[in-house]
Amino acid sequence: MAKGKPILVTGDRPTGRLHLGHLVGSLNNRIKFQDDYDCYFLVADLHMLTTHYDKVGEVEQNTLEMVMDWLSVGMDPEKSTFYVQSQIPYITELYAVLAMFCGVPRAERIPTLKEKIQDMGVGDNYSVGLLGYPVLMAADILMFKAEKVPVGDDQLSHVELTRELARRFNHLYGEFFTEPDPVISETSRLVGTDGNRKMSKSLENCIYLSDSVKDVEGRVRSMYTDPKRIRADIPGTVEGNPVFIYHDAFNTDIEEVDDLKERYSTGNVGDVEVKKKLARAINELLEPIRERRSFYEERLDDVRDILREGTKRAKETAAENMDAIITKMGLYKP
Repeated sequence: MAKGKPILVTGDRPTGRLHLGHLVGSLNNRIKFQDDYDCYFLVADLHMLTTHYDKVGEVEQNTLEMVMDWLSVGMDPEKSTFYVQSQIPYITELYAVLAMFCGVPRAERIPTLKEKIQDMGVGDNYSVGLLGYPVLMAADILMFKAEKVPVGDDQLSHVELTRELARRFNHLYGEFFTEPDPVISETSRLVGTDGNRKMSKSLENCIYLSDSVKDVEGRVRSMYTDPKRIRADIPGTVEGNPVFIYHDAFNTDIEEVDDLKERYSTGNVGDVEVKKKLARAINELLEPIRERRSFYEERLDDVRDILREGTKRAKETAAENMDAIITKMGLYKP
């Protein structure tokens, strides 16, 4: 691993396969930055427990599925460090430290916390772990002294909290942490195929990176579109239409997209043609990803080795940083 590069930290919860929303929201930025940054990509299994603590039996398989998706899109373990969050005890140690000077009202102001609570339907009966997950995310980032954090726009508030906690630590104990900057993708939040909110595994409104050609065709065919358009000769709405949002994100034939938009808005093309061309574009994008993924599906032990080696490297770095943090704070080390 090259030394002296600026540090980047990001990751995903191991709750299953990744989808197109992850690709445009974060994965493309990870690929872009891995040559110029010292990248740490975490399997955020502790974060998974905030909403899926009763599904730990699925973690191993979900982790392998997720890391195969990372590898299939071009994230390179020779250039970056892939590691498992729960196997780095120093992260939770730093989480405990940061939690001491993060007020409860501040944690409660994180917008995605309210969203998660609503999705879970638990009312006020949510866990301390769920309340504290933005602080745990701050520990993930600060543990490796990250300077850049690729996130979707829904997680900007998490990075802002991280910056606040870094400033607070530096004020209390002296300069140590860098305040990390978020990196937002051009398409940071992809609408679901059902037209509601963002693409989400829990809502099953996704197109997965590992979907087959037929899977993609089926999911696109059932996509939500302009509900007022009951015939092809009725002018349709392009703006905000999920099918055209996806065309803009994934169809590289700009002339074709412009032509479809023109004909759609004037009632000269049917949804069937628009969706067929979208499915074709997405399948062209996914074909090399599927090929690389099939390579690793035959080599799961190699995937495990990548995680094992990366976790070992991350643990060594985290141990050094945590020792420096404890020293900076002036805690007693007998």
